[in-house]
Amino acid sequence: MKYVIIGGAGNISKPITEKLLAAGQQVTLVGRNPKHLEALVAQGAKAAIGSIEDVDFLIKTFAGADAVYTMAPPDFGAVDWKASIEEKGRNYAKAIKANNIKYVVNLSSIGAHLADGAGPISGLHRAEEALNELTDVNIKHLRPAYFFQNLLSNVELAKNLNIIGSNFGDGDFKLIMASPADIADVVAEELLIHNFTGHSVQYIASDEKTTDEIAKVLGDAIGKPTLKWVVFSDADAFNSMIQAGLPHEIAKNYTEMGHAIRTGIAFEDYWKNRPASLQKTKLEDFAKIFAAAYNKQEIPVHS
Repeated sequence: MKYVIIGGAGNISKPITEKLLAAGQQVTLVGRNPKHLEALVAQGAKAAIGSIEDVDFLIKTFAGADAVYTMAPPDFGAVDWKASIEEKGRNYAKAIKANNIKYVVNLSSIGAHLADGAGPISGLHRAEEALNELTDVNIKHLRPAYFFQNLLSNVELAKNLNIIGSNFGDGDFKLIMASPADIADVVAEELLIHNFTGHSVQYIASDEKTTDEIAKVLGDAIGKPTLKWVVFSDADAFNSMIQAGLPHEIAKNYTEMGHAIRTGIAFEDYWKNRPASLQKTKLEDFAKIFAAAYNKQEIPVHS
């Protein structure tokens, strides 16, 4: 079969491509920078260099494909982040329709049942809706949980203040988390088997832990057993992101997403449709990555 994979050599797209190539499939990998794709091209992938904002480019690239993997790369320069994500979904839909493609695996997110109020996740809801306007196309929307790697933004807090945290957590709250490697495994399997029909949703989760448990596991990994999870106000979370250099639109949406997680609405549909089993990667596995980042990063202590 012929596949088109969006996402360049990213943490999910790269292993998907490698798995498909190992299975003897033909893969076209879409990215912006040809240098980043050289290793995968050397393994047999074909590179398509262009912008997913360019519908004509997508239509040309999707030509002849049996199945495609779609995702919305973050656009930190977006004026309206939700609208930017929705536009990507509409661009994909046009290219899929123009080429009469029958199978689509779309990377969405936990919380994408929310049309609004969940930051960039609500943009992914709109992208799902845009794809769902297609008829005679089998679409599997994968909704992974909160990426383990998002916790790496806490390295500086852990090093300087012996805390980690966000504008959610505390008490019995459980953070549902997913590993990019586990997500790639699911995507590759769905693409290779392609036995899904209609428009469907599948949640992907690797682990479920309270934020106190997260602090304990990560603290032990970095030699700080007293590491604490602190819940920040929305205002404090927003201001810290602005101070870190994030654009206003991005900080606003991330704060909104955290608020949706804190109130529970981001995870409510997951708990109603919780997968029968979790994926293989656990928090303790990710803790090794967190510890490596903690020990490598040179961060000055702020007075």
